[in-house]
Amino acid sequence: MRLADAVRIYLATITVPNTRATYAAALDRLVADFGADTNVALLDREPDRVAGWFTFVWGGKAPKTFNIRLTALAAACGYWREQEWLAGDPLVRLRARPAPPDTSKALSRDRVTEILGSDTLLRERVLWHMLYESSARAEEVLMLDVPELDTANRCAVVTRKGGAREVIAWQTGTARLLPRMLVGRKSGPLFLTDRRARPSVAKNDVDPVTGRARLSYRRAAELFEIHTSQYDGGPYTLHQLRHSRLTHAAEDGASTPVLMKLSGHTSVRSLAKYARVSDDALRRYQADSDPAARRRSGR
Repeated sequence: MRLADAVRIYLATITVPNTRATYAAALDRLVADFGADTNVALLDREPDRVAGWFTFVWGGKAPKTFNIRLTALAAACGYWREQEWLAGDPLVRLRARPAPPDTSKALSRDRVTEILGSDTLLRERVLWHMLYESSARAEEVLMLDVPELDTANRCAVVTRKGGAREVIAWQTGTARLLPRMLVGRKSGPLFLTDRRARPSVAKNDVDPVTGRARLSYRRAAELFEIHTSQYDGGPYTLHQLRHSRLTHAAEDGASTPVLMKLSGHTSVRSLAKYARVSDDALRRYQADSDPAARRRSGR
């Protein structure tokens, strides 16, 4: 299989435009530098060359960029192995670079609205809406099964850190999208992978109707980072959706007990990093509470 054709066929399987464009940046460079007519199977025989090429092209970039390009190539190689165009792993010499995410910063309301309203797969839209609106941890939401949902009351019971079982609740955005994703499904994990599960996957992580597996945290985080890499300050992390919701709730005047219930924290001290008011919120508060402004407006 020609490398150019292998890349074209793989990219055609990606339905999300932003993801396809991000992956194409790495794969098109691979074709340009290795040659369109190169047999994709030959990449197996030159892992040192592939590693050297990749490091030369992206080694000087930020760890996040380096890792996103590596993820794109790894995903393509995985697909090519499934098609039996590739036998081994040409990326065996490469490792992702440590890039601690900046989870200390909440996103602006406008940025959250932009992300939640973007054109992407329905599964991702439901997940991102639910994470923001409920402020639950991604690990908690991804472990939900369909029978655990109370769609009428817009809530579900999740297992928190430490094993406590608590209710999370969502809002209209999630409520509108959820039925479209479930399409009548009554069993299995709430969020599923795109493909059928391997035989080694645990039974309770597989939907008995479709045969697809539970979506992993790693894959969910990867998709979110790829999608948000286009934004200033991106890519973002799934944790920032939770952080942003708690910060916005604090700015809106939510009480400490409400914030603790939203976050699942049992210690007030743990809320400190989420209750930091943004610069915009501070300016809003000062303007709204300015005595002179109230007198001018006749209040």
